[in-house]
Amino acid sequence: MPQEPGQEPGHEADDARAARRQQFAEAARAERPDLALLCLLICAEADPALDEAGLDAAQIELDRLAGLLPYAPDRRPATAPPDSAARTPSDSGPAAWARNLADLLGTRYGFGGSPADYRRLESSLLHEVLRRRRGLPILLSVVWMEVARRAGAPVYGVALPGHFVVGFGDPLGTHVLADPFGGGRLLTEEDTELLVAGATGERLSRRMTAPADPLEIVLRVLNNIRAWARARPEHSAVQLWALELSLLLPSHPARLRLERAQLLVERGAFLAGAAELEEYARVVEPVEPAGAKAIRRQAAAARAMLN
Repeated sequence: MPQEPGQEPGHEADDARAARRQQFAEAARAERPDLALLCLLICAEADPALDEAGLDAAQIELDRLAGLLPYAPDRRPATAPPDSAARTPSDSGPAAWARNLADLLGTRYGFGGSPADYRRLESSLLHEVLRRRRGLPILLSVVWMEVARRAGAPVYGVALPGHFVVGFGDPLGTHVLADPFGGGRLLTEEDTELLVAGATGERLSRRMTAPADPLEIVLRVLNNIRAWARARPEHSAVQLWALELSLLLPSHPARLRLERAQLLVERGAFLAGAAELEEYARVVEPVEPAGAKAIRRQAAAARAMLN
């Protein structure tokens, strides 16, 4: 269970957090960002008790689960009889990988989700999802992807609007989509269209099923955490660290800086919040002069709260 953030940490805790954030920033800028590591460093921010051994244990669990998958379901053993080549596409390749993951993670180990999981912070924390075997679609998809990747599967994440799923195969060729939140069930095109329509009312497009970049996935995880905390003012400290990690990513929406400045004011850090509001106003003024003026008024109001 993650520790409640917001307490006054000692110097050692401050140093540990700074080191973790440095590690997060460096991992995000790696040539090939490690999705599991980045998600686990988010966990360490949420749960200061999660140490190096805890991070390693989560990685070991992903390795263990991968070791339980049948090896390369789209390849015949060298000793297979010639007629074994006459398998249908549904018996091999991407569909076989998807079914094997669903059998292992969804059926045997019970990974999945329900509406109640949206109300829990743990549902966005990889180490807790591995422990509870419950989570949001995107974190369950991370488990599916990391287990599949370790086993050699051609796997990728698909950031459908409102519902994250997993793809197996060639996104531009033969592939299947699976829904880890639903235990790994295979999705038909109609299923996928219904997911998108239910979330946004839009029609499914090829762009929506393109592979998601690891850093896009990490930002979406942090967005979910921010949304969870924003709906619960007593957890504003969670919203703050989720914002601060988002700002460490190489690419992020500029408005996150405004959200952080406003949150600092809400939390009583009036001078720091006002300074960041004024800096944001300076940056946006060339393109949004009216918006910059309104933000400067917010900064003045924050400073006035000290009187």
